[in-house]
Amino acid sequence: MELALILTVIVVALSFDYTNGFHDAANAIATSVSTRALTPRAALLMAASMNLIGAFLGTGVAETVGSGIIEAPTGDSGLLVVLAALVGAIVWNLVTWWFGLPSSSSHALIGGLVGAALASANTVKWTGIFEKVVIPMVVSPFVGFLLAFLVMTAIQWIFRRAHPGRVNRGFRMAQTLSAAAMALGHGLQDAQKTMGVITLALVVGNYQTGFEVQWWVIVLAATALAAGTYAGGWRIMRTLGRRIVHLDPPMGFAAESVAAGVLYTTAFAYHAPISTTQTITSAVIGVGATKRLSAVRWGVAGNIVGAWVLTIPMAGLAAALSYGLLHLVPGLSSL
Repeated sequence: MELALILTVIVVALSFDYTNGFHDAANAIATSVSTRALTPRAALLMAASMNLIGAFLGTGVAETVGSGIIEAPTGDSGLLVVLAALVGAIVWNLVTWWFGLPSSSSHALIGGLVGAALASANTVKWTGIFEKVVIPMVVSPFVGFLLAFLVMTAIQWIFRRAHPGRVNRGFRMAQTLSAAAMALGHGLQDAQKTMGVITLALVVGNYQTGFEVQWWVIVLAATALAAGTYAGGWRIMRTLGRRIVHLDPPMGFAAESVAAGVLYTTAFAYHAPISTTQTITSAVIGVGATKRLSAVRWGVAGNIVGAWVLTIPMAGLAAALSYGLLHLVPGLSSL
């Protein structure tokens, strides 16, 4: 039973990673596609490739997710908790993808872990969640908004006398680099979250001690994320690239560059699992606000913020329900 459970958890974790890829593909490339800096297919191929590379650049976030969110019991009962957490995260990812809302896969996974732990009467590390999840979740959108606003203001001032056509052509080329940087940051952040959950499953299943991420876990997580990214997320891409604010190439470059910088800083310096979705969305709103406040479609932005607020509790609820339903499966009722 334990071997079957650990294999099931790994497969479901990789399925979550795949849904994370197509759910969050828009994070890296929506701005580039909307400004016509890249064609959709070329953008997806580039994003998938950079996601793959980014996944190999660190494991600090993975260790935070694996060891800093919950304390799961060892054995089959612990594996069931991890499985329920993953199912809850996948359910919320699919719901928000269906409605085209760029919610956070990262927070869906964390909400799933918390919900499954509470449903199974296990320990939730609230201090770790507050320091590594809640504070970055609140601060990173404000940082993304403010930095994007300042960078875009600087670009407008520097190129205020330049010919608009030349400026757009130049920044359209520069967006290839900024989109690649954003995709690299997405791989760096989001693949590690799946690595952390698989490592947690290996620890509670007594297949390893300590939360060091094994090389084969990195390879599998990176590949699943890249494959999901290449599958594309067109519904969310339309929301992020066109419905919030009409972007031009300088705005797209500013938003992507700022978002990439925030992702790198939080991953390398703080090992914090922040939301790539929140980061790029707040940056898009920040650059849009430099035109005028009315340039931002605040109704759409409000719906997105609503999805952000609901993600952790709703994914947690889905995970708790999944934990109860899994106990109805023959052979799991006694766990």
